[in-house]
Amino acid sequence: MANHSGTIPADALMTTVALRDDHPAQRRLRLLGADLVFELPFVGTMSRKMGTTLACNEDAERLLTNGELVGVFPEGFKGIGKPFRERYTLQRFGRGGFVTAALRTGVPIIPCAIVGAEEIYPMIGNAKTAARLLGLPYLPITPTFPLLGPLGLVPLPSKWLIAFGEPIETASYGPAAAEDPMLVFNLTDQVRETIQHSLYQLLLQRESVFG
Repeated sequence: MANHSGTIPADALMTTVALRDDHPAQRRLRLLGADLVFELPFVGTMSRKMGTTLACNEDAERLLTNGELVGVFPEGFKGIGKPFRERYTLQRFGRGGFVTAALRTGVPIIPCAIVGAEEIYPMIGNAKTAARLLGLPYLPITPTFPLLGPLGLVPLPSKWLIAFGEPIETASYGPAAAEDPMLVFNLTDQVRETIQHSLYQLLLQRESVFG
């Protein structure tokens, strides 16, 4: 479970690459994506080829039961579409669906903190009217887009740090615990606070934004 940011969700791709390149077992990350991801041209096709599946509990539990490593970004569009002034501040984590999936399958939750995505496309504005007309959750305005046209889509060369925290075990609770809303809330909050703390630590470690 990771924080989500960057206007365009490059953090999902970077995390996938990091696990493939640096994990001892070269694990493949199966991402969960919103409906809109699969409706977009090119993006939807590329996501399917990467093994991304629909962000719903049924698909998550199927993958987890089969021993897959599943990547979830609980902030969703609230995270990647937030303004630059709110960078590295986690947004709401939804209703905790990722926690119920973990409880039902007894798999650990691994908090992941990502620093660097916020600076690749600093979102300084949102063309809300145009976004509604296009059926998008937001339409970003950055220092380079749409001012520079297609060149504005080139990401800024930010310094990235990705940290995977200690696993939070769920097996001891049993599958029935997924129906306990208070437990789900507490675990969701624990994951969120762990990631937020890790973000602060990574920001202190990063000596410069670029380079």
